[in-house]
Amino acid sequence: MQTNFTAEQLADPHVATSEKILRKCVHCGFCTATCPTYVTLGNELDSPRGRIYLIKDMLENGRPADEQVVTHIDRCLSCLSCATTCPSGVDYMHLVDHARMHIENTYRRPFWNRVTRNVLAAVLPYPARFRMALHAAAFGRPFAGFLKKVRGLEAFGAMLDLAPRKVPRPSPSARPGTHPAAGARRGRVAILSGCAQPVLKPEINEATIRLLTRLGVEVVAPAGEVCCGSLVHHMGREEQALEAARRNVDVWLREVENGGLDAVIITASGCGTTIKDYGFMLRHDAAYAEKAARVSALAKDVTEYLATLDLPQQEMKRVNVTYHSACSMQHGQKITMLPKMLLKAAGFTVRDPAEGHLCCGSAGTYNILQPEISQKLKARKVRNLEATKPDVIATGNIGCITQIATGTEVPIVHTIELLDWAYGGEKPALLG
Repeated sequence: MQTNFTAEQLADPHVATSEKILRKCVHCGFCTATCPTYVTLGNELDSPRGRIYLIKDMLENGRPADEQVVTHIDRCLSCLSCATTCPSGVDYMHLVDHARMHIENTYRRPFWNRVTRNVLAAVLPYPARFRMALHAAAFGRPFAGFLKKVRGLEAFGAMLDLAPRKVPRPSPSARPGTHPAAGARRGRVAILSGCAQPVLKPEINEATIRLLTRLGVEVVAPAGEVCCGSLVHHMGREEQALEAARRNVDVWLREVENGGLDAVIITASGCGTTIKDYGFMLRHDAAYAEKAARVSALAKDVTEYLATLDLPQQEMKRVNVTYHSACSMQHGQKITMLPKMLLKAAGFTVRDPAEGHLCCGSAGTYNILQPEISQKLKARKVRNLEATKPDVIATGNIGCITQIATGTEVPIVHTIELLDWAYGGEKPALLG
């Protein structure tokens, strides 16, 4: 793609990066076939190619974002299916990240949209606040249907629909501390406690800690860790995201210096994609560029780390598992086969659903901010998953678990919960 940025514009490192990305696009349109919003809506501007044209025009002309640009960029899930499909290697993730930042800095959103985004940014990254909000949701739930019919308040209705009716008790696994290896120590890792996951599904990290310590790995939950920054990053609130990244970099490198770390273990693939990108996000920060790159190199999805431990083959179980590959796992981190290989080695029969490349519609806060499109994508995903007739659905991301669970009676658990069970741990409670 030919570009016409001025030398003055290219002096901005964000613009310079986006210009290089834009030049790689050859307009082939392969991305449209695998883009969930284009497949759902059929509008060229809701495809990666269409959004690239909008972003190019906005940045090249130095214009503030307008309603048309915001509408179509907001509809993007950042699922990155397009990046997997693209034969030219267009780095769409960083291009749309820049576009969201430009929107945040130049566009004044409608009042209720601003309120919604401010509420999400002020609540979701903070476990204590999030827990309080979920308890309060019990009082608001009767009004969910009404809110979904009021223009501007639809997101609050979606929030109430997603809120669990029972909030799990706080888990010791989320507290700072060290979980010693059973027997001879063969490794030492830090675990990301996270923000939403320990509130919604504390059993995920509980299973992770149980399995790793049984395998001889010491697991540290460091003090001072915060949200990975993904939520505000995808809202275009870059300074908030970078501040979270810096804080986590400091926390994890302190553990490296105090006892060494083989990896920073992440059990939510959406967080993993962001943490693995810390090196890029902080590349212009002289004080943190090198440190952030070190942390990104240490970041591992739990299945990546388990694959290095040479787990023994287990006897076959009479359990059919359909594996849902989260977008942040297969497209963001390019982890496609490892989780399925681990499940098969653990004795499960593993099945793949049709259209596995398409997003379930969760995508961070997308199911709150774009509930109508999200519901259509969820229904399509659930149909494909249920068509495989699974005993259980497994995935590696809390957002997908929450989203899909609202559309099916089939139990859905994290991959690590099944692996923990297969190697001597507790059977997931959802499996009875």
